Order: sequence, then structure tokens, then C-alpha cells
Amino acid sequence: MAGGKLSPRQKMINLMYLVFIALMAIQVSVEVITAFGLMNEKFESANKAAEANNENLFSALGIKAEEEPARYQDMYSMAQKVNALSNEFYTFIEGLKDDATEGFEPDPETGKYPYEAMQKGFGIDYGWFEKDGYSARGNEIIDRFQKYRDDFKAILGDDSQNDVKYDFLRQKIDEKFSTDDVLNKDGQPRPYLEHRFKGFPAAASLAYLSSLQNDVRELENEAYNLFLGNSLKQAASMRHYQAMVITNKSVYYQGEKIDYEVVLGRLDKSTVPSKLVVNNVEIPKDQIVDGRVTASMTAGGVGEHKFTGTFTFIEDGEAIPVDIVNSNYVVVPRPNSATISADKMNVVYLGLDNPISVTVEGVISDKVNATASGGATMRKVANGKYMLKPATGTREIVVTATGTLSDGQTIRSEQKFRVKVIPRPLGTIRGETDARGPANNLANVTIGARLEDFDFDLDLRVTQFTIVFPGMGSEVIDGTRLTQAAQDKAARLRPGDVVRIVNIKTRLEGAPDVILRDPTNATFTIQ
Repeated sequence: MAGGKLSPRQKMINLMYLVFIALMAIQVSVEVITAFGLMNEKFESANKAAEANNENLFSALGIKAEEEPARYQDMYSMAQKVNALSNEFYTFIEGLKDDATEGFEPDPETGKYPYEAMQKGFGIDYGWFEKDGYSARGNEIIDRFQKYRDDFKAILGDDSQNDVKYDFLRQKIDEKFSTDDVLNKDGQPRPYLEHRFKGFPAAASLAYLSSLQNDVRELENEAYNLFLGNSLKQAASMRHYQAMVITNKSVYYQGEKIDYEVVLGRLDKSTVPSKLVVNNVEIPKDQIVDGRVTASMTAGGVGEHKFTGTFTFIEDGEAIPVDIVNSNYVVVPRPNSATISADKMNVVYLGLDNPISVTVEGVISDKVNATASGGATMRKVANGKYMLKPATGTREIVVTATGTLSDGQTIRSEQKFRVKVIPRPLGTIRGETDARGPANNLANVTIGARLEDFDFDLDLRVTQFTIVFPGMGSEVIDGTRLTQAAQDKAARLRPGDVVRIVNIKTRLEGAPDVILRDPTNATFTIQ
């Protein structure tokens, strides 16, 4: 039965798995192999104790059947089948232990195997496997595991009988003796026997098989306790419950009072009702998973509505109804339009990635899509966020947004945007359009360009300009600084002379293909 502390058996299993992990990381030593052997002895000792305990329970059930046949005879008949099945499968696993110890002889006096020498499991590696799969022996083992699971659950009755007190045991049988593929440390599936036995030391395989025998006795014990009616602790375990908050409705206005209740709900695979009715509609059983019901219905008219219904469970042949706690929900009008806006302005600019936000009221952002007309590109950068780049020659773009509601219906809306070219930059000298200063200052200035009152943060770089000196002609200069020849001319200037910077050429960093108009001229007056 379940308990608050780990049983000695569980502690042994945990220890064994820790050693398994250690074997993956370090070279197997004689001490480790011997430890597996000692662990096997502990399992075998525990198995004998479990067998004796089960015999007592089995005998007690036989006495109960004689004293109260109407109540316990059927249970005793089931127990007899479980007893026979358990002994048969236990003996089969004992035979598998012969494979694990093949090539090793026990000490004639102590009966113990030479664990320190049992590093290789030749009987298993070469008996259960061949090439990349199982041998005939390996397939036989898988089939016997499957038969044990099927036969045990058949004794308990199939799921269609819906006696919930056996469901957790059915689940435990599948968990303990599952032969499904196991994911390795790289997340790749490996066949069960290969993952558990292939390449392991013989002593480790021997200990693991003894632990499986212990699982057989544990399941047998669980069954006897259930037949005797000792399953209350398992059924009442708080491990199967979760706290839930139930509100009086699911839609509120800001500042509105919220009334709620906190309740415990049983959420586990064993909680399977024989019948579930919600709002007068019976829910199919395949929609009940891990105690959770997954269902749907059509929302009614606008306003407040309630969920009502009943779970019905069968226990000991009796139908037990459990009413659903009344829970409200509110239906609001369906949204019929989308909201589309430019993040920085009410126009979009040619040649630039213009950030656009698209939202649809009542629709989550990952269910919203947007497209643009006129050959423009609409690149999604995040849920509800796009970059719109207009195509050359377009003056207007239509952005179309579509949102898919939870019921599959689609909302569609459009928004027009004007397309404009990037405004003409201003030419600057020392960051000013009309700079002033002494002649020696002009020799060291930087020629630049900027966009005045423009919301985009663009990096304009001057690539060329022409400087015009009064009475000394002009010079075309690449870059942003005056050449030595231009500096020599600047040194001859007099107060009142005005130098002009014209024909400024620029490029946009990160978008060299964007065509920009030449910046305006800039002047420098000598003082």
C-alpha cells in the first residue's frame, strides 16, 4: 500500500538504479559487481518475506470466503487465479536468472555465486539478442511479459466493467511490466530488453530480475488487499488530488468583485466514471483522460450560463453519482474587426522596414496573420508584429489582417497606408547646417547629414561632397573630412568669407540599395 515513507524495497530499488547510473560513468570495479550480488541477495530475502505475507493474506481471504461466501467467494476465486498466475510468472523469471548466471557456478557450501567474476552476461547477450534485434528467446520473454499483463487484467475484469477500485492496479501492472521502447540519455528509443539487460554485468542482470520477482509479489499483495477491502489508503492518497479554484463566472469587468471557491479534485488515470453527463449531454469515455474531461459545446446567447451534470461511478456493483459543482460562464458578443496600425506614424516609407502591429480583438496573436498589396513584403517578426517594405512605384498599400476565432471562424479587416519616400536629409558641417568659426576650425570639421524630425533612427553616412571656396574654386572630396589641399585653401580665408558644401552624397548603413535624395547644402562663415 502507499505510504508517506519509502519502504525498504523501494530504497533498494533506488540504490540499484543509482549504481546503474554509476556504471555508465566509471569503469566497473570488482567492488561494484560484488555490490550487485549483495543487492540480489537482499531482493531474494525480501521476496521470501513477501511470499510468506501473501500466503497469510491468501489464507485469510479463504477463511473470509467460508465465513461470508456471499461477499467474499467471488473475491477468493479471483485471488486463486492471481495466485496461480503470480507463481507461474515468478517461476518463469527464475528461469531467466539461469540465463543470467550461465557459465557461473555457485559455491557448493554457501550457495552464493562468484559475484566478483560476473562482469559479463554471456548467457543474456548471446541468448536473448541476435544481430540488431531479439532472438527467439528474446521474443519469448516479451510475449510472456505481455501475457502476464493481459491475464492479470483479465482476472480483474476489463475496463468496460468500470469498477474503479481496480483501475490503479491495472495501471500499476502496465507500469511495472511495460516492454515498450525506452528512451536513452540521447532521447532515442531502445528496445526494452536491450535497454535493461544488453551489455550489463551478469550480477546486475541477476539483481534486476530479482527485483522483477519482487514486483510480481507486490502486485499479488495489492490484489489480495483489494479483494479483502483494504484499499482505502490507496484510494484516499492525497497524491491523486489537486486544488482547484472555481469562480462564479469566467468573464469579469475591471474592478468587479470575484467570488470563488477552492476545492480538491481527484486527477489520476484510475478515476474513470462509468457515465458522465454535462448539461444533459453524455460525454464519451474516450474523452476522459487522467481524470480530466475534454469536451466541447456551442456557446449560447449573450449572457450568463451554468455547467451542470453528474459523474457516475460503479463500485462493488453499486452506482455512485457525484454531482458537478455548478460553474458559470459568460458569453460576450463576437468581435468583428481587426486593429491595424503603424507603430511609428500613419504612413509607411519606401525602401524601409516599417514596423506594423496587427491585433484582432478576442483572438490570440498567434492566430492572426497579415498580408500587404502592391508587391510589398510583409515579414512576420513576432506574434502580432510585422515588418512592411513597400515596393518601388507604389503610392498606397492595403494591409489585410485575418484572425481565426476559437470556433474556427475567420475575421477579416483592411487598412490603407500612404507610401512616402524618405525626406531629404540636411547637410551639416560640424553637425550644423549654417556653421560659423575661425578658418583653422574649418580645416578640422566633419561633413555629415541628418534627417530632421524623422521617427526612424537611420544611420546616414556621407561618402562624397564638394567644397566651394570664395575666389579659389572648388574641390570634390571623398569621405567626410577636408583633404590637405582643402585645408591649405581654408587657411587663406578671411573673416566674412562663406564656404559652401554642395553635392553631398550619402548612403544608408544596413540598406545600401535604398535611394536617398542628396542632402541640402551647408555653409561655414569665417569669423
